[in-house]
Amino acid sequence: MEPILIFTNLPDRAAAMGLAQKLVDERVAACVNVLADCTSVYRWEGRNESVSEVPVLIKTLAEHYAQLEQLIKAAHPYELPEIIAVPIISGLPAYLKWIAEETSASDQK
Repeated sequence: MEPILIFTNLPDRAAAMGLAQKLVDERVAACVNVLADCTSVYRWEGRNESVSEVPVLIKTLAEHYAQLEQLIKAAHPYELPEIIAVPIISGLPAYLKWIAEETSASDQK
C-alpha cells in the first residue's frame, strides 16, 4: 500500500466539485478536498498570468495514479492541467488503511 496525495487546480468551484464527486464515485479516491479559491501566478505562452483557481487535494493509492490522471485530464478544461502526485510518507495508520479500503473497492467494480 503506497498512499499518495494528488494536487490539481480547476477554474471554478463547480468544476472542482464535479471532479471530486466523480473520483469518489469511481472509488479511485478515498477523499477529495475542494479548498477555498486562491490566486495562481504563472508564466504561460510568454506572458505572466494571474487567475483565480480552486485547489483540489486527492487522497488515493499510487496504483490508481494512471487511472486518476486520465480521469482528471478528461474532465479538466485546461490545455495543460496541473497534476502532481506526492507520496504520503507517514500518517495515522487507521486513516491510511481507510484510504486503501475505500480505493481498493474500485478493483471490484
